[in-house]
Amino acid sequence: MTFASKTCALLLCASLLPAANAADSKAEDAKHSSNNATEPMGTTAVYQAIKQQLEASLFELPPRVQGHYGIRMYRMTGDDKYANAALVDLYAVTESQAFYACNLDKPGFIGSAAEEAIEALGRGPRASARKKALDSFPEFLFYTDVLLRFASRIDEFGLEGPCHDKMIAALKATDLKQGLTSPEMIESWAAQLANYVYWAKQLGVGDYLKDYRDAFNKVYPASRDQNLDKAQFRNKLYGMTHFVFAASGYYQAPVDASEFAWVLEYFEANIDRILKDATDDIIAEVGVSFLLAGKDDSDVVSKTRRHIVKAFDEEHDIIPSPRGNPDLALGEHRNMLAMMLLQWPQTLSPGPYLAELKATKKYLPKMVTPKTAPSAKSKKPDNLKK
Repeated sequence: MTFASKTCALLLCASLLPAANAADSKAEDAKHSSNNATEPMGTTAVYQAIKQQLEASLFELPPRVQGHYGIRMYRMTGDDKYANAALVDLYAVTESQAFYACNLDKPGFIGSAAEEAIEALGRGPRASARKKALDSFPEFLFYTDVLLRFASRIDEFGLEGPCHDKMIAALKATDLKQGLTSPEMIESWAAQLANYVYWAKQLGVGDYLKDYRDAFNKVYPASRDQNLDKAQFRNKLYGMTHFVFAASGYYQAPVDASEFAWVLEYFEANIDRILKDATDDIIAEVGVSFLLAGKDDSDVVSKTRRHIVKAFDEEHDIIPSPRGNPDLALGEHRNMLAMMLLQWPQTLSPGPYLAELKATKKYLPKMVTPKTAPSAKSKKPDNLKK
């Protein structure tokens, strides 16, 4: 080969090297991209994606949903920036309490309000079962899902709402045991009944806890598990998680693991069926129950976290409904629970006590008043006192 030929060959090779290197680089990038596409997201990444998605759309959500998110994020983080979402909710529940509590002595009002509450349950199998269970005590839903719900929320903020004394007197004069211990009600509404029990205790209008716990365990003994269909199994689980949640003041303080050993041991023994048959909401609640009891190292926590990460939809940055619906207003509850499960704090923050926070204290509704003069932050919520 002549010198000219060798020179030409060397120049040709040199000109081809960048192209070859570029091709190799593209192939390597494609390989890494392929690997990353199949690599699952971690708990922190899923948490951050859900948080960003919810907070970007928070102002578009209904007041109740904004409040649900803001209250729980405050209790998880102690960050005052979430208090204004709770303030939005306070305005809504204060107006509702003013309407219902201040009209209690109006003839026929309780009956008509109870009918409206029952009608609002909607249609479908679950609604039909609940309406049937209310046949013998239709006013039960008014006293619990209306009066107790609004008053307990205002109370959690360290406040008293309009016509408070009149409402408390009406609740004390009403025996809720019949509705709370009805097997038909428990099979239709186990979690909500647990809420009502703890709200009544929180407001000092009745202590139905033992009655309800005994009735619940009579309806759902372990021996019945093999005969429970998926819907009833889920209802049982949902009820059990709410014993724990309500006892914590809804994530304001840890619970005593020994007091709820009957719940935690059941979840441990049935975790395989729970992961197979429960919804993502309930699975997250099962994991959070252990976190509230200080059992962060439980296998149940790690198993439920893995399940929730797998349920995350990267296209919508959300955990969709069982039918695949990514709607944020409908799915905030599920996704807030997922966030709590994936990133649990070292300490919980009670409140928010809106009359004490700089961000909210000047903007309270005129119809509410602080419960006590001393700092509410220095005290446990009423329902957490032993």
